[in-house]
Amino acid sequence: MNKIQLLYVENIISRKHKAPQQKLTFFMQVQNTGYDKQCEVIWAGEDGKWITLSATYHSRLDANIEYWQAEVTLKRTVDQSLPGNIVFVLKHVYQGQAYWDNNAGLNYVSQADSGLNVIFTQPIQHIGFSNQSLRQETEFPITVSVPHSLTPQTVIIHWTIDDWVHTYQTPCLFNRAYWDDQCRSNARNPNQYGVEVWQGLLKVDHAFRVQYSVSCDVNGETYWDNNKGQNYSLSHDALKVLILNLHCYQEEQQDEKFSQIAKAINEQQPDVVCLQEVAELWNNGQGDWETNSAKIINDRLSQPYHLFTDWSHIGFDKYREGVAILSRYPFLKQQSKYVSSNHSPYSIHSRKVVMAQVEVPCIGIVNVYSAHLSWWDDGFSEQFNCLSEWASEYDTQEVKATLLCGDFNITAGSEGYNLVVNDNKYDDQFLKINDQGVFDKIFRVNDSHWQHYLADDYRIDYIFMSKSSELQITHGNVLFTDQDYGRVSDHCGYLMTFEPK
Repeated sequence: MNKIQLLYVENIISRKHKAPQQKLTFFMQVQNTGYDKQCEVIWAGEDGKWITLSATYHSRLDANIEYWQAEVTLKRTVDQSLPGNIVFVLKHVYQGQAYWDNNAGLNYVSQADSGLNVIFTQPIQHIGFSNQSLRQETEFPITVSVPHSLTPQTVIIHWTIDDWVHTYQTPCLFNRAYWDDQCRSNARNPNQYGVEVWQGLLKVDHAFRVQYSVSCDVNGETYWDNNKGQNYSLSHDALKVLILNLHCYQEEQQDEKFSQIAKAINEQQPDVVCLQEVAELWNNGQGDWETNSAKIINDRLSQPYHLFTDWSHIGFDKYREGVAILSRYPFLKQQSKYVSSNHSPYSIHSRKVVMAQVEVPCIGIVNVYSAHLSWWDDGFSEQFNCLSEWASEYDTQEVKATLLCGDFNITAGSEGYNLVVNDNKYDDQFLKINDQGVFDKIFRVNDSHWQHYLADDYRIDYIFMSKSSELQITHGNVLFTDQDYGRVSDHCGYLMTFEPK
């Protein structure tokens, strides 16, 4: 495929405002060459002045193809007229190499106020589709373009809210107002490109996800736009969970690293954050809340989360060390509990876990545990079994998922990991999304040699989700590496995303 390719351009002059304005919209298909690529629209109006307009990422079709979009609105002033007719090309830059879509050397042309010009690679095309998550909407519009020369008879939206177990059809109506507006006698270029716009309204109530495609019937033939076989999709926000061991105030430039963690939370927007080695000054066992690392991070967020934390033992001879949960949603329930038989604040083998129950919109109630367990030889078996039993008590019918999160101090494939696997209650979520083949051998077919597949996997931080959960992991990324927010601990962070099955 081409590195960059125009899909459509829209050129509209609005006369509804005191000052006329012209809006230009460019929508394009881009090859995913790398994260540091740049996409631009280089255009000129009737004044002949060339302008570079940066495009931004819109959405992803698959691992190799993305959609990008560029928009600009210009107002007529005393000193500046509207661009009018424009010429333009598209540019894709990656690692110093430039790739172009210049309409085979002819440049693209868009006449002033000519409406929508679609580069029809197929007879029917969904335009203006959203890249935003559903919020409180229970209905949303779908817009479809069809060449007027086809004389379409019907345009239909085919959609589902349960992965095509049940399907529904919603007819679109021909947007006569758009057509008349572009054909009006005082238009500078009446309906220059002969594009019909059809629109339909999907009423989806409070479904988490909607998948859809569109079809057009023309003289006994049916044409489709199903997003190149991927279908279009809109959904509410998924559940995003971040886990990170903070290293108990042992980092150089510690305060700066707290700010980096806060920056990552602000930008990545996890719903729940599970922290381990949360520390505050010992202060003769009384603690010092203002020095609590989870509180410091939370105070630096643009919108602070709900915070629950507790400690179990003295760390590095000067800190109360424990665990914490930060949640975007209020806690329906919160609890801390020893999972070790040792409760002494002076023993490193004294371990507490904190639990929070939250209700995630359009997902439901989720139980989350933030844990920092001991090594295998220091009590892991006892502690994990206690944690598992505790989690089972609260894993009621109304709970959609139970997540055991944090630093388990067991390497993948080790004896402790074997205990979790053989328990047959929880699955390793990062492995499930990042190495499906190995996950299947371990958790589904119980391959007798499964430990060998994890020989190079040195993780000790996990999210284990109960097998009875009604959620599934969709993404799993490593954070706080040299490639993103930098190292902030002796552990990496893991950000995982969950949706209803």
